[in-house]
Amino acid sequence: AQAEARILMLSSNNILKPADGRPVALPSHEMIIGMYYLTQDVDGLPGEGRLFSSVEEAIMAFDLGEIDVRSKIKVRMHEITPPARLADQVRPDGTLLMETTLGKIIFNEALPESYPFVEKHVGKKQLGMIVNQLAEQYPKTVVTEVLDALKDMGFTWGTRSGVTVSIGDVQTPANKPEIMAGYDAKAAKIDRLYERGAVTEEERREELIRIWTDATAELTSAMEANFSATNPIYMMVNSGARGNMTQMRQIAAMRGLVANPKGEIIARPIKSNFREGLTVLEYFISTHGGRKGQADTALRTADSGYLTRRLVDVSQDVIIREEDCGTERGLTKTIAVPAEDGTLRPVKALDTSVVGRNLATDAVAESGEVVVPTGTDMTEDHIKALLAAGVTTIKVRSVLTCEAATGACAMCYGRSLAGGKLVDVGEAVGIQAAQSIGEPGTQLTMRTFHTGGVAGDDITLGLPRVVELFEARTPKGKAPVAEADGRIKIEDGDRGRKLIIVRDDGQTDVEYLVPRRARLEFDDHQGVHRVIADGDHVNVGDQLTAGTIDPQDVLRVQGVRKVQE
Repeated sequence: AQAEARILMLSSNNILKPADGRPVALPSHEMIIGMYYLTQDVDGLPGEGRLFSSVEEAIMAFDLGEIDVRSKIKVRMHEITPPARLADQVRPDGTLLMETTLGKIIFNEALPESYPFVEKHVGKKQLGMIVNQLAEQYPKTVVTEVLDALKDMGFTWGTRSGVTVSIGDVQTPANKPEIMAGYDAKAAKIDRLYERGAVTEEERREELIRIWTDATAELTSAMEANFSATNPIYMMVNSGARGNMTQMRQIAAMRGLVANPKGEIIARPIKSNFREGLTVLEYFISTHGGRKGQADTALRTADSGYLTRRLVDVSQDVIIREEDCGTERGLTKTIAVPAEDGTLRPVKALDTSVVGRNLATDAVAESGEVVVPTGTDMTEDHIKALLAAGVTTIKVRSVLTCEAATGACAMCYGRSLAGGKLVDVGEAVGIQAAQSIGEPGTQLTMRTFHTGGVAGDDITLGLPRVVELFEARTPKGKAPVAEADGRIKIEDGDRGRKLIIVRDDGQTDVEYLVPRRARLEFDDHQGVHRVIADGDHVNVGDQLTAGTIDPQDVLRVQGVRKVQE
C-alpha cells in the first residue's frame, strides 16, 4: 500500500490531469498576481530606455532604486535560448541585446535554460501553456523544480507588488448616464408601441430583453476601457487570479437582467451596480436569483453523484486487455474544411478529437504520398503536416471500433493523457472515463434558461444535458434532422411553420412541423453559423432549427457511425 501511494499519489507524478491531460499543479491566486505584476511592462517608469551590459548590472541598478522591475530597458543577455523571432540576432559569442524588463528576466530564471525566453505578459492562461509545454518536453523532476520556483517567485512578487483592493479601485464609467438614457428611450418606445397594440406582449418582452442585453454589453465595454492596466482589480481579473468580468460588471457597471423563480428573465433590468447600491425593488428582485442558486447547488450534488455511479456501473469492465487487436476499422475524422478563400481551415476541437489517437490507415495526400503512416500517435505537428499536404479527413482508431475479445486494446485507446504515452495494458480506462465525466458534474449548472416559458425554445444545458446524452433520451424541444438531400420550402400554416424538403431524387417530399417561434439556424460543428432560408439546399443529416438533435433521429437517418461521432 505504501509503494502504491508513493507511485500513484505523489504530487510530482500527478502534474497532468488524467481527464484531459491539462496541468493540475498550477500556481493560482496570489502567485498569479505576482507573476502578472512581474512580467508587466509599464511606460514612463524610472530608468526607461537605459542599457545594461548584463543581468547582474540591471539587478544592481534595481537594488539602488534607479529602475523598476517593470521599466522598459535593454539588456545584453548571456547564455539564453532566444525567442524564435530573435534567433537570427544572436552574436557569435552567444550574447543577445534584448529590449525587455527586469521582471521578465527574473521570471525566465525560474524556467529551464533550454526553454525559449518568454517575452509575453504572463497570466493564468500563458502559465498553463508554459507548464503544458514543460510537461511534454522535460522530465518530471525538471517540471517539479520549475513549479516550485514559480510558486516561490509568485508569492515573493505578489507581496512586493503591493497589489491591494479598495473601493476606490471600482470605477464606474463616467458616461453611464448618457449610455443608459439612450437605451431608456428605446425601451420607452417599445412600451408605447405595445400600448397602441402594435406589438404583442411576447414581442415586447423579447425586444426589451434584447435592448437591455445590448445596454449591459455597451456599459461593460465602457467599464473595461475605463480601467488602467495597473488598476489592482483589473489586474486581478485580467491575470486570471480571481473573479471575472461578469462579477466586475455587477460591481462597477450594472447588474443587468436577472431571472425570476421560474427561471424566466425579467424584462426590467437592474440598472444600479453594487458600488452605487441597489434600490429596495432591485434588491428584492435580486434575491430570487440568489435563492435559486443555493437550491440548485444542493440538488446538483446528489444528481452528479448518481450520474457518476451509473457511469461506473456500465463502464467498469472496460480494461485495456492487449497491446493491439489488429483491426483496420476506426472513425473517420474531418480535420479541415475549405475556407472561403480556398485555403484549408482546421476544424475546432482537434486537440480533443484527434491528438493522442492512433491512425487506423495511412494518411495519403492527393499525390499518393503517405504523409503519416498507420499506427502513428497523432500530435499537433502531424496535424500541421497533414494540413500542409492538403489532407482533410483521416481515420483514427477508437475504442468504439476495437475488436479485442474483452475490454479494449491499447492501440485503439491511444495515448494516456496523464502519462503522455501509449496507455499500459491493465489500465482501468472505463472507470477513468466515468470519473472524468462525473467529477466536473458538480460544477455544471442545472439552469434551463426559459426565454419566456415558451415550449420549443427551452435549451437544456449543464448537467441535465449530459444525463440526456448518456440516456439517449429524446431532448426537449429537439431540432429536426434532414432525412434526405434536397431544397427547403417554407410554408406558414395556422399551427406553425411547415418545412418541406423537395428531394433531389424525386421521391415523395418530407415534411416537418416546427413551432412558429423556432429559429431556422444552427451552428454546424465546424464553427460555421448557418441560417436556413426558403430555397436553400440541405444534405442528409443537416440540423434544421436551433436546438439539440435527437440521437435516435441520427441513428435512423445516418446509421450507427454518425451517432458514434
